[in-house]
Amino acid sequence: MLEMRPDCERCGVDLPAEAPGAFICSMECTFCAQCADALDDLCPNCGGEVMDRPTRSKALQQKYPASAQRRFEA
Repeated sequence: MLEMRPDCERCGVDLPAEAPGAFICSMECTFCAQCADALDDLCPNCGGEVMDRPTRSKALQQKYPASAQRRFEA
């Protein structure tokens, strides 16, 4: 199951699990659409391809909550 990280690792923008617009690599590094585009869809951490992250419905978040740990370091 995906961790569903709550923010972009590059700029810190919020990325709710139920909303589209988040991008991840195979290691679950997470970026917003604008940062993924600026990175040319390549993860700066592992070099992997960055792709659309699926959404998780609010109902499923009750049983399988998204991560609350933010990754952005200003």
